[in-house]
Amino acid sequence: MRKFPLIAGLSAAATFALAPGPAAAAPVTITFYNYNLASTGAGADATRKLIQEFMAGHPDIKVNAVGVNVTTITARIQADTAAQRPVDLAQVVFSDLDFVARNFGAKPLETVAGADALTAHEAGMAPRTVKLGMLDGKTYGMAYTLSTPVLFYNADLFKAAGLDPDHPPQTWGEVKSAALAIKRQGHAGFAAGLFGNSASDWMMQGVLRSNGGAVISPDRKTLTFSSPDSVGAITMLRDMNDAGAFEKMDTMAAMESMAAGNLGMYLETSALQNYMLGAAKGKFDLRGTAMPSFGDKPARPNNSGSALVILSQDPARQRAAWELMKFLTSKRAYAVITSEIGYLPLRPDIVDDPKYLGAWSKTHPMIRPNLKQLSVLEPWVPMPGPNYRQITKIMMDAMEQAVRGGANVSATLAAAQDKAQRLIPR
Repeated sequence: MRKFPLIAGLSAAATFALAPGPAAAAPVTITFYNYNLASTGAGADATRKLIQEFMAGHPDIKVNAVGVNVTTITARIQADTAAQRPVDLAQVVFSDLDFVARNFGAKPLETVAGADALTAHEAGMAPRTVKLGMLDGKTYGMAYTLSTPVLFYNADLFKAAGLDPDHPPQTWGEVKSAALAIKRQGHAGFAAGLFGNSASDWMMQGVLRSNGGAVISPDRKTLTFSSPDSVGAITMLRDMNDAGAFEKMDTMAAMESMAAGNLGMYLETSALQNYMLGAAKGKFDLRGTAMPSFGDKPARPNNSGSALVILSQDPARQRAAWELMKFLTSKRAYAVITSEIGYLPLRPDIVDDPKYLGAWSKTHPMIRPNLKQLSVLEPWVPMPGPNYRQITKIMMDAMEQAVRGGANVSATLAAAQDKAQRLIPR
């Protein structure tokens, strides 16, 4: 998960009154780690507003914010738990979900809320998103702030290159051709947030999957990123690199170039939509389309983003955390999360509802390609075991070397897979 102007991390705490019988119980205090609160922009402001609304609707609840960065949240949970500062609810990126669930006592929502209550709350959510937080048949995380890959493109540069901006590239071959046409006009062609120090494997998983590949087997015991289909996907990126269509920019440079109007196309998280639109306003015509496919194979994008996980060991605080979780994944919350931060509305029926996003969506058509991707969304699969981050780094470093370093694609991925496989739990 990369740091962007609108995305980062922090925490909050809440107090909730529970009534086990006719007599009211004392207020219950819960701690909530939320990485959006660490940002200085809309992510923090919108999240604070939602917490304030939650408190206003629950007079016995108090919320205290404590900063936790997205890249250090697991270490912070571990340290605070050891210091007897227990965490009750946490916003966890999906790549950390397996580790957090297995090492910090995460509670299945079926146990905390009950299967019927969980099913009732999930009604109306995009069907594929309700499965994203499942491990071993239990729901350990409630999908919360999500994005999908979007191909941002500069319609003015398309026109200058003789391309039709009303028919943007739909395949990787078309992306390559369009990028080279834009470069001939003196501008950068295509960039993607696939590599660099701040890149993770969330979008790369979707690229490989769209060509029939995968990074790991369904049982998460065997790495597969050197399979023929996975190698074919990386070979495509290598071909674009060698042709000069895939710009050698790190994530931040690509984002700044796109925002300045100097880059033709940028494949990145849809959570950047509000930032990009703000930067382009009055300067150039920014548009967006879905993630490219491999020829006639259907694109199979997966999600970035986070889930809410209940870590409390106390039944009363678990129930309080569930109440906060429900509010933060309600229709009202997603109206704020989408319009003010830029994440996807996981309750799609609010998009055209005048009570929620109806008016907003009419002036923000870029939301439509991502809504379509929600219907085919596949999960960001977490690597298993305590060495999950090292496994991901070995894989991503090898892919970058194969694409940009001139190494043999198949041999490089095979060697990396062999090395990383030794870190998979047996």
